[in-house]
Amino acid sequence: MPLLSIYIIRTSLIHLVTGFTLGAILLLTKTGTLPPTYWKFLPLHQEIVIFGWILQLVIGVSFWMLPRLPENQRKREGFVWASYIFLNTGILLICLNSLFVFTLPMGILGRIFQFLAIGCYAFHIWPRIRPFGDVPVN
Repeated sequence: MPLLSIYIIRTSLIHLVTGFTLGAILLLTKTGTLPPTYWKFLPLHQEIVIFGWILQLVIGVSFWMLPRLPENQRKREGFVWASYIFLNTGILLICLNSLFVFTLPMGILGRIFQFLAIGCYAFHIWPRIRPFGDVPVN
């Protein structure tokens, strides 16, 4: 497994634990055990589970499993590192914005970072997508 996949998948598992912890807090709030002020964690829970866990897990596994590029095109892996940084920075900005209610531009900047992350990853992974049964490139 490539080192970058290890980092991405481990980060997604951290997001999984964080998202499930927030989900447990929300369930306790729903039962009345915790005060209703904890409902402010709902946007954080959604953001962390969808983008932090699911999307990052998909990126990490697809980077690991899809056919490799030839040696002369391996320079494109920098785009996956950029995607990793953009995605986690975007998640952090959006979570801070929803938790502390800063200003709208911070949330928009977080979404722009997430969009850039998806674009960087798509740019890297597109040449690696091949039809089933196609001869692998070495």
